[in-house]
Amino acid sequence: MSAVEYRAILRYRLMIPLFRVDEPCPVCRKACLDSFGEHAIHCKELPGFKYRHDWVRDVLCDVLKRAGISAKKEAPVNFLTDPLEGRSTLRPADILVFGWEGGKHACVDLTGVSPLVGLKDKGFVVGQAVLKAEASKVAKHEKACRENLHVFLPFAFDTFGGLAPDSVRLLNRVQKVVNSNSS
Repeated sequence: MSAVEYRAILRYRLMIPLFRVDEPCPVCRKACLDSFGEHAIHCKELPGFKYRHDWVRDVLCDVLKRAGISAKKEAPVNFLTDPLEGRSTLRPADILVFGWEGGKHACVDLTGVSPLVGLKDKGFVVGQAVLKAEASKVAKHEKACRENLHVFLPFAFDTFGGLAPDSVRLLNRVQKVVNSNSS
């Protein structure tokens, strides 16, 4: 860890403001930085953010395939959109798992969050960020998947290694498949 990273983490942990309030993010220029830098931790325009998402997706897809589960990365499904954007934003499923539940294919959508989001709030609860990320993904895509006869599986993780309950259930099911294939 560099000296700059160490100082930033220490200031964050000690609740010493990192930025002036309402200063625009120098990376994405879309969001305002709060004084404690929560946006800076998980700005989607930072190279590490997308890299981490893609790395977890690639590893999860590899695990599925090695377990004998048929899956495809970045599979076009033509119905996943962001209803809040008000326009067609068709995007692929991060991973499409074939015949996952009752013969239905499953759209797996990954999301990574910082577990420190909300640290400055009085009601901060450890593990809450990954639960909120999971709920957000479900609200965003589950209905479209169900209407198109697919199952929706959010895979939410935090940057410290925490997993949301649906992510744990997915991995537990993969483990059962591996165990049944090796018996």
